[in-house]
Amino acid sequence: MKMINLRNSLFATSLLSVLLLGSCKENTTAETEEVASEDTAQVETSASEESELDFIFPKGNKGPDKNFTGNAFNVGLVAPDSTYTTAVGNVYFEPGGRSNWHTHPGGQILIITDGVGYHQIEGQPKEIMKKGDVLKCPPNTRHWHGASEDTGVQQMYIVPNTEKGIVEWMEAVTDSVYGA
Repeated sequence: MKMINLRNSLFATSLLSVLLLGSCKENTTAETEEVASEDTAQVETSASEESELDFIFPKGNKGPDKNFTGNAFNVGLVAPDSTYTTAVGNVYFEPGGRSNWHTHPGGQILIITDGVGYHQIEGQPKEIMKKGDVLKCPPNTRHWHGASEDTGVQQMYIVPNTEKGIVEWMEAVTDSVYGA
């Protein structure tokens, strides 16, 4: 059985509303046509955004510029506690967006849920990551990750052993490293 995506539901509802507005004979004023036109434009924008990436979780809050180049949005899904000692969340990087170099004292696991991006462990070649990839970064290992130049990327992150710490941020990844 297939679950209906909330965004698809909202899109269909908006489209139906626009079609109904356009077919009502009583609503033929220029103002109504303008509103219907704006609604159609919004629906078309949503459709093009949706076709780029399939958002499983809410987009979240924009990450701080001091830790990211470009735009990255984070939503926490599981907060660490003394029982689970694991943080889980989702990050969406817009095209060209990337993290600074950083480490995780307890390591990190990334599960790519959509899009195309890059991941690099210091001293190793940059790797392409895409939907369905699972990456492991060992504890205290400098690395960065983010979207490709043209396509955004969504990733779930799992940070285990949070009693050791969550993340230690470092300097920005240069354009020459990102583009290499």
